[in-house]
Amino acid sequence: EAQAMLDASLSRLLLDFAALSTVSIIEHAYWHPLVRHLPNTYRIYDCMDYHEGYGSVPAKVVESEEDLLLKADLVVVTSAWLENFVRDFNPSVAVVRNASDFDHFANSPPEVYVDPKGRKIIGYYGAIAEWFDLDLIRAVALANPQHLVLLVGDDSIGAGQALEGLPNVSFTGEVPYAQLPYYLHAFDVCVLPFKVLPHTLATNQEKVYEYLSAGKPLVSVDLPEIAQLGVLVWRATSTEQFVQMVDRALRPEEDADEAAGARKAFASLQTWDRRVSQLISAMGEISMPKLSVIVLTCNHLALTKACLQSLLDRTDYPNLEIIVVDNASADGTGGYLEEFGRRNPGTKVILNEENIGFAAANNVGLAAASGDYLVLLNNDTVVTRGWAMTMMRHLQDDASIGLIGPATNNLGNEARIDTGYQDVSDMPVEALRHTIANMGRVSPIRTAAFFCAMFPRSTYERCGPLREGYGLGLFEDDDYCRRIEAAGLRIACAEDVFVHHQLSASFGTLARGDRRDLFDSWMPHRHR
Repeated sequence: EAQAMLDASLSRLLLDFAALSTVSIIEHAYWHPLVRHLPNTYRIYDCMDYHEGYGSVPAKVVESEEDLLLKADLVVVTSAWLENFVRDFNPSVAVVRNASDFDHFANSPPEVYVDPKGRKIIGYYGAIAEWFDLDLIRAVALANPQHLVLLVGDDSIGAGQALEGLPNVSFTGEVPYAQLPYYLHAFDVCVLPFKVLPHTLATNQEKVYEYLSAGKPLVSVDLPEIAQLGVLVWRATSTEQFVQMVDRALRPEEDADEAAGARKAFASLQTWDRRVSQLISAMGEISMPKLSVIVLTCNHLALTKACLQSLLDRTDYPNLEIIVVDNASADGTGGYLEEFGRRNPGTKVILNEENIGFAAANNVGLAAASGDYLVLLNNDTVVTRGWAMTMMRHLQDDASIGLIGPATNNLGNEARIDTGYQDVSDMPVEALRHTIANMGRVSPIRTAAFFCAMFPRSTYERCGPLREGYGLGLFEDDDYCRRIEAAGLRIACAEDVFVHHQLSASFGTLARGDRRDLFDSWMPHRHR
């Protein structure tokens, strides 16, 4: 019920803003099922934590995260530890660490906390949770009875009660973000007293950059992400060493101003603006699977022009291969296609000297294709924005689907939907309303017509080329779908993809006797 509600909300959002192409940045694997329904979207997983390390994550969320890690176009991680973890699932990984609002923390506020007893302050702010090392804090407090240990943040583990016998330990409770500089600029030394656990090993602590923004000396347990800070942070490998380093950090430094300046200089470069730039750069390096679209033409030059132009204008997909195979057109199509190939480098144009039929010509295109996903597309079609990525996503998300086709306006089976537009120029708006209302939906279908059909290369390798025994062509799609079923795979209709179809432009030019001969053993399709 919640999923349906969220789907409906996102559907309305996409329609209101005509968001024909989107980027989904997924902050938690919990949202993965929702994102899988979104059409024409890049999927970026912002992996900020090692969730299994917390020990209380439901198994279904762990399973969902593993699936997301495998299928995300890019995984963004905040630490080198997480990068190593993610590479076992996905080679497309970018390290974008945390950062801080430098100006917010670097500048001392008008008022700063003052200890009523005038003691030096050993300070920490942040969550006081199961990863917080109470024994370490106890050791620091006992070794520094003349100083105040000030802990700012929500206490969810009963730390106050556990340390109540120590008079120099004080808790403030949770405070607003805006109030953190009020305490930070009162600290004489900052501490990061964490236990060394799986999820702390994976953590890049935002508060570290905030502490350094204020130029404060910082003593931390020795975690992987602290090592990259070098001499800017004191790193302790034991309780004894941690206590000693706190003591040294509290003593006056000869080069105190220089050390504080170095910390602030480093922190000034660790800004969210820079992290956004890193993220955008990583997104520009995303490598998507290659799609090969094979367009079969035979006369009807006006239809071919409209089809190819729609491919160029509306297939906003970064790794597209267009292969045009012409079956000996006699209306100037060949010359147009040669010019089209010159104007669009990377396009393959194959001109057959004779009409070798639907199946044989498509097989020529399939043999020339290098894509991970293959599309057969007739020249009497006009595609809509996002059609290619959305269909490909269904194949990526469900390995049991061997072939998928779109909904359409004009066809003899269940893929046809009722439409109201009279002119193809009005089609995109109506198509958008239909596809967004049905985002994420896939329907089983007995036969996906090959006016537009997509299948992974694995299907092609298992089932082979189209059967060429049907002459000029009509039943190759029925035959191929039966072969796909025999291979244990399903055929589906993507309800969230719409492709306009003129319907059998080439077939309509066949002589009546030739058409009748093609129907000898055909099983009629049905409408929805």
